[in-house]
Amino acid sequence: VKWFVEEPGSTAACAILTSGEVLLAPDLVLVEVGNTAWKKVTRGEITQEQGEAMLRALPLYFDRLVHPDVLIARAYALAHRLAHPVYDCLYLALAEQEDVRLITDDQRLMKVVSRTEFRKRVRSLVSGTR
Repeated sequence: VKWFVEEPGSTAACAILTSGEVLLAPDLVLVEVGNTAWKKVTRGEITQEQGEAMLRALPLYFDRLVHPDVLIARAYALAHRLAHPVYDCLYLALAEQEDVRLITDDQRLMKVVSRTEFRKRVRSLVSGTR
């Protein structure tokens, strides 16, 4: 959403697009952004047309979207281990599978992994720290 709507972290999010990094995510990201766009429309923060444009453009921002079927077992195990929702753990499972770091603005996830060996897999969007 930060790529499309000016909000805290938008500058850092947009910098990722020009960083040369390979961008990948579980395809769940489409649903999550769709839901956030819907909320923003219902709150009057964006128009329905802006939300539709976001959803058309979003897949083009990623080099690869990964179906959850290859991640779900590991995400489920991580969710139990970290006491954190499965849908968030899909992103961590993908980072682990691809041996990359997850860049996130999810402070709750950052806090959960900060006490574990997974802290090296996660980087804060805004601060760039682990």
